[in-house]
Amino acid sequence: MSHFRFASRAVAFCLGIVPAAIVIAAPVEPAWSISREESCTYRAEGLDKIQNIVVIYGENRSFDNLYGDFPGANGLASAARHHALPQLDRDGSVLPTLPQIWGGLPGIAQAATANLPNAPFSIDEGAPGAGFAVPPSVATRDVVHRFYQNQMQIDGGANDRFAAWTDAGGLTMGHYDSSRSALPMWQVARQYVLADNFFFGTFGGSFLNHQYLICACIPFQANPKDLSVSVVNADGVSLASAPASPASALAGPPAYVLDGRQTPDHYAVNTSQPAFQPSGNAPAAGGDARYANADAASTLSVQTQTTIGDLLSAAHVSWAWYAGAFQDALDNPSHIYTAPYQFQPHHQPFNYYANFAPGTEARAQHLKDGGIGGASFLADIDAGRLPAVTFYKPQGTQNEHPGYANVLDGDAHIADVISHILNGPQGAHVLIVVTYDENGGFWDHAAPPKADRWGPGSRVPTIIVSPYARKGHVDHTPYDTSSILRFIAKRFLGTRHHPVYPGDLLPGIAERDAALHANGFRRPGDLTGALKLD
Repeated sequence: MSHFRFASRAVAFCLGIVPAAIVIAAPVEPAWSISREESCTYRAEGLDKIQNIVVIYGENRSFDNLYGDFPGANGLASAARHHALPQLDRDGSVLPTLPQIWGGLPGIAQAATANLPNAPFSIDEGAPGAGFAVPPSVATRDVVHRFYQNQMQIDGGANDRFAAWTDAGGLTMGHYDSSRSALPMWQVARQYVLADNFFFGTFGGSFLNHQYLICACIPFQANPKDLSVSVVNADGVSLASAPASPASALAGPPAYVLDGRQTPDHYAVNTSQPAFQPSGNAPAAGGDARYANADAASTLSVQTQTTIGDLLSAAHVSWAWYAGAFQDALDNPSHIYTAPYQFQPHHQPFNYYANFAPGTEARAQHLKDGGIGGASFLADIDAGRLPAVTFYKPQGTQNEHPGYANVLDGDAHIADVISHILNGPQGAHVLIVVTYDENGGFWDHAAPPKADRWGPGSRVPTIIVSPYARKGHVDHTPYDTSSILRFIAKRFLGTRHHPVYPGDLLPGIAERDAALHANGFRRPGDLTGALKLD
């Protein structure tokens, strides 16, 4: 890598001719705008105190859905003061009410969800005409969360088309009154750092954001048998509606000509299956049982991009991806996407890459079974066996994904994992990042910064836990999913005297930074704003 090239780019970015204080059109956090107060130095003082980084990746919750009433955060109160824009219908008119929750809620018929005011409402705190008494211990229905729908809902930053372009009706506007529900992670956030300006890396769903977490890249489908190509309007960001699609969101969910796995130029943006087991696709008849059927339409061609794992291995830094119920899914393929553990193959991003193919040393060394209920992962925590960089993906029933998991079980599990880490042999020098892959189709009022074709998407909760965290702090620093990669690179892939620009290692980061800069936004932070290292 070229340290001179990094220095030149940093100086050009920080000292070049840029607007002193660009006002963002969408009324959101001005922290995303470029200013000369932006810190452009990669200060490494004290980072050696962090000896282990643990990333815990939850599922499908927007910031306002879980932390909208968190004290000191940019939440629902701010939305009411500055973003009192009602949800619009598909024709751009103001919806008189929210659509019904299609399919209803547990114990609540669809008809009983009619006539909700056109505003956010509480899922768990019942109030006539304004909410329901469905506690966070009960799973609600799933909500569509896909690449093009996310962009259509964001609507250029207004966030006023969530109800128009969802398959769940008014549920998209629901939130949990977390402070009154006493969710375990709420208490962790109060003790440590809650980041309220963190956006997930790419528009859409879990598959693509897991990919972005490990490589800041977009997978490409090279398999000509996959014809699931989205039909997109001329704007390039919205799906073509089917002729029979209801004109109004009040009349039913939208329908599209084809909402496929790929973009028209064959980037895989919606859920595609790995070519290696465990996969949602079985092996080919008579083929190697360790592989998925490569001819199945939804099997993604094997990927070859550079990942953060490759970079750490090249630098001789230990790392692992722990997946709850991973070995069980290999032993019992019938458990994939089903009870009892709801193992999700598309949540295992390294399993898509040639460097981690079955039989490779890298796979055996770095792709770890987290065990049932995280038992194997917890055992390694308690024994002090965590590598320098750890990713942990809870099994499906513990990841908070609507449809097959509830908020409380996942919240309690993550809080328990954190307790084990902090009280374990490696707890004195750890940094834990708890974040969510994407918003799960739930509304959030904060407009994402405008960057490139791929994102970033909506805002998600992120909690930073460490003995070196700014205790009891709400961090307003602009972040996105790549901020995790930036911190890992800063801590383990550079030195104090020779800091590394992660965009020199992962091209997607450089592309994101350039796009943000071109649109008048600053690049995301690297999480050090949440720490006190002196």
